[in-house]
Amino acid sequence: MKSTGIVRKVDELGRIVIPIELRRTLDIEIKDALEIFVDGDYIMLKKYEPACIFCGQAKETMTFKGKNVCPDCIKELK
Repeated sequence: MKSTGIVRKVDELGRIVIPIELRRTLDIEIKDALEIFVDGDYIMLKKYEPACIFCGQAKETMTFKGKNVCPDCIKELK
């Protein structure tokens, strides 16, 4: 893991602000969803990108009955 040297305090509602420099670098826009992971004492945030339920590919997925499926898996299912 790489340290950015940026420190932020948690406010009274439990929120933190992700600095704009990091949001720009990681292409995080307003209203983007973030996944939260915990590993021991670490909290990790990752931009949420829905993936295919069959192969895990995150590019060009389509929603079918509430599930994300990629074009390759759709072809295989046919």
